[in-house]
Amino acid sequence: MTVRLENENGVTFEFPYETLAQEVIEAALTEEGFPYEGEVNLLFVTKEEIRNINREQRQIDRETDVLSFPMLELPAPGDFSRLEEDPDNFNPDTGEALLGDIVLNGERVKEQAKSYGHSEKREFCFLILHSMLHLLGYDHMTEPEAAVMEEKQSHILQNMQILR
Repeated sequence: MTVRLENENGVTFEFPYETLAQEVIEAALTEEGFPYEGEVNLLFVTKEEIRNINREQRQIDRETDVLSFPMLELPAPGDFSRLEEDPDNFNPDTGEALLGDIVLNGERVKEQAKSYGHSEKREFCFLILHSMLHLLGYDHMTEPEAAVMEEKQSHILQNMQILR
């Protein structure tokens, strides 16, 4: 498992965030039964940078907490049965599946943790997990989809003992 982390905004946390990011990503992959080694890019940016990315990539001109850019086209959420059909799904140097990119607004992690009344660690883990589920094909555009994502998020965070 490779997690490439770039911290462009210099926000730091009082917990081992690099290790924790890896653990959350691995927990999501394990829970989903992902059958390959994977590669994820995790980028921490400022409020302004995430707003620019959101505007350029999604045509939504506002700041957000996290963005997900999946690399894999899955037939259904959590369905990895056809990944080997396309060699472009894998890094030719490492053989790892190219899951995609997570762009995290570190400033919003701190703000949201405070406003929701829980730890920065919990907010950090939640946002990375939420984004990982997007990389694995899940979405929350309808109520049933949102319910599935919420249940998965709760289950994984509880298993990791990351509580509110």
